[in-house]
Amino acid sequence: MVTRRNFLLHTSLATAAVLAMPSLAFTMDKKEIGLQLYTLRDELPANVKGTLEKVAAAGFTTVETYGFSIKDQFWGLSPIELKKILDKNGLKAVSGHYNLGSFLADGNITELKAAIEAATILKTEYLTIPWVDEPFRQNIADYKVIVSRLNEAAKMCQKAGLKLAYHNHDFEFQKHDGVTGYEILLNETDKNAVYFELDLYWVVRSGNNPLQLFENNPGRFKMWHVKDMDKLNPALNTEIGSGTIDFKTIFEAAKQSDMNHFFVEQENNFNPNPFESIKRSCDFISKSLIWK
Repeated sequence: MVTRRNFLLHTSLATAAVLAMPSLAFTMDKKEIGLQLYTLRDELPANVKGTLEKVAAAGFTTVETYGFSIKDQFWGLSPIELKKILDKNGLKAVSGHYNLGSFLADGNITELKAAIEAATILKTEYLTIPWVDEPFRQNIADYKVIVSRLNEAAKMCQKAGLKLAYHNHDFEFQKHDGVTGYEILLNETDKNAVYFELDLYWVVRSGNNPLQLFENNPGRFKMWHVKDMDKLNPALNTEIGSGTIDFKTIFEAAKQSDMNHFFVEQENNFNPNPFESIKRSCDFISKSLIWK
């Protein structure tokens, strides 16, 4: 999806043309802007079909699922049924958030097997772990257990033709005897099997710099969550381009990150409503951050 901008200037006319172009972040072979569906967690359960139609109408072409459970599947829909709705709207579920709390806690693979089956049906590329419950991330020993579980899950995903990814919040950047949980995850997981989805908002909120993470760990962050920070209250999100995070500079480093997919996410503070907010974010990204 992401390619280097290629300026081969052979004539003064070409030079003039390039100078006339706006300063955008990176080139894309095709327009591919993703949405983390958790953004619409109040709307989806009530009307999956209508909500996904509005997601496509807002300009998104990829999505990241959430909320799968063995009992309820996807908001009462089987993966096969959800795939049909996605296909009808030209949407691809290239990643999915699957809560694997019992697997991370005690190694029970029941949830993991079900998640792999669902992700395979959706033709998902990444099976992403979005959260670790607080009791299981208290110290270095806990994080080493998580590393072991991630490596194990990654092997199972590979056998199914999937990739395993880990999504961060801010707690991973807390230090334990001088080392952060995130450093342990990055340094001790299998670099050829465990990938990372970097939530840019939570990195900034934790006081860290995404660019420094890219420099220290080139090629590790295959996906991003693009979520802006409200100017008045950093605990709130806002539409992309309306907050304080410098996405232009971050997107310019997409190659060093090796980002392949990104997903807009907005958990609160919609203006004036979630559907208008996601459209505003999509429009800003399309016009200001990417080449199409």
